[in-house]
Amino acid sequence: MRVPIRDVLLALAFVVIGVFGTFGADERTTLDTPVDALAITLVVIAAAAVAVRGRWPLAVLAATTVATSAYLVLGYTFGPILLSFMVAIYTVARHVALPRSAVAAALALPILLLHLFVQSSAIGLIGIIPGSAWVIVPFAVGVTVRLTRQSAEQTRAEIVRGQVNDERLRVAQEVHDVVGHGLAAIKMQADVALHLLARKPEQAEIALNTISRTSTDALEELRATLAAVRRSGPETHRAPAPGLAGLDELAGRLSAAGVDVSVETAGEPRSLPAAVDLAAYRVVQESLTNVLRHSGAQVAHVRVGYETDEVSISVTNPPGPAPTAGDGQGLGLVGMRERVHAIAGSFTAGPTRDGGFEVRCVLPSGGGE
Repeated sequence: MRVPIRDVLLALAFVVIGVFGTFGADERTTLDTPVDALAITLVVIAAAAVAVRGRWPLAVLAATTVATSAYLVLGYTFGPILLSFMVAIYTVARHVALPRSAVAAALALPILLLHLFVQSSAIGLIGIIPGSAWVIVPFAVGVTVRLTRQSAEQTRAEIVRGQVNDERLRVAQEVHDVVGHGLAAIKMQADVALHLLARKPEQAEIALNTISRTSTDALEELRATLAAVRRSGPETHRAPAPGLAGLDELAGRLSAAGVDVSVETAGEPRSLPAAVDLAAYRVVQESLTNVLRHSGAQVAHVRVGYETDEVSISVTNPPGPAPTAGDGQGLGLVGMRERVHAIAGSFTAGPTRDGGFEVRCVLPSGGGE
């Protein structure tokens, strides 16, 4: 462990201040023992010890306490040597655990006050209260700084943990959307293939080819999502995040899986912020996946409306012989709602008047910025 240069410079400053300040204080009084070589030696020892206060705070406190107490017991005038002692007390309070630092300060106090009882001109108990301030004040400052910085570090750690948890939830949501969509389409085509395998093998082959394409697309999108989290691997292996530009391809995949998807665009399509573009795509993807899973009609209409400061998304499917996309309490709908609310959008999902089901959201687009 290297000695910080700031502590070395502080020690040198204390040496200079201590030597000249001690001589200056001595000139202003004739009541104390005249400053001599021993007094200056004690001042230099206490000041030089400050250079290693960060590495050995307790040892520095011991050295400065003994030097300062000896200086005062010998009757020299009060002077800059007390600065070194106060810095040593502060350092222990700042860097040593509170129980140990409190014990060290409590032991240093009577040693520092020893001169009150051994000098011929000692004032005894009367001097304990003002003399204790040389220990209590720097100790309180050190503890305050220590607790303040610990609180700040804990706050930063909590912020980091919150960011990590948010990122985990985001990744989990992305994986849910990608895998859920892919598996729903694969299951649908697998059921078709099994149904046609014996009677119409050529149509079963078409379904199996669709399964292959769907699984490949899902794996590539999943790989891109996880690569963005790991931040590793060649950049060329990371596909861009999906957005509304891929809506026709998404509709094609769902059509191949058995859902008749129509797409309507209102307004002039434009570039959207990445978070908005991704959220819009995921809402459509999850909604169509729900149609594939739950709707007996297997028909969906997607409408994308571009307005000045927002983009609206609606996915509607008519009533069918089976239950519609749910009651609004499924994990997929909850995930869509949280995703939309995270970017200050609005989200609704529920049955339509004719017995179908509609998912609708409005996302801020920032005027296309």
